Amino acid sequence: MKKFSSRFTIGVHILSIIHVEKGINCTSEMIAGSINVNPVIVRKLSGMLKKAGFIHIRPGVGGAALAKPPEEITLLDIYRAVGVAEETELFHFHEQPNPNCPVGRNIQSVLQTSLQRAQQALEQELAQVTLSQVVHDLAAKIESL
Repeated sequence: MKKFSSRFTIGVHILSIIHVEKGINCTSEMIAGSINVNPVIVRKLSGMLKKAGFIHIRPGVGGAALAKPPEEITLLDIYRAVGVAEETELFHFHEQPNPNCPVGRNIQSVLQTSLQRAQQALEQELAQVTLSQVVHDLAAKIESL
């Protein structure tokens, strides 16, 4: 099964560690160590999160801090900020189905409603979960170890 891009979960990880480790200089290298990815990936996604207004990045000395309270950031906000999918287009149709084939001519119109409902269900679920809830669950998990 093909998976969605990991940009979404990495974006959540970035924001979570920035919040959990507030007061610590959260550089891309430090965050990358937690995620176990190249710091370039963290810098790229941090730029997207900054553009969305979720973090401040301190040039020179490095480090990042949340720009909004975690209660005001939903998983849907993060999902959209890191560009996992176009806002209106989670599922992409192949470019040019054969119009001379009855299946090719009709497949998009048959699937469109179901795929739109699936996307709406995903977005509704993501909109109900805040970064604050994720961080709370993380803290509980960390403390239980």
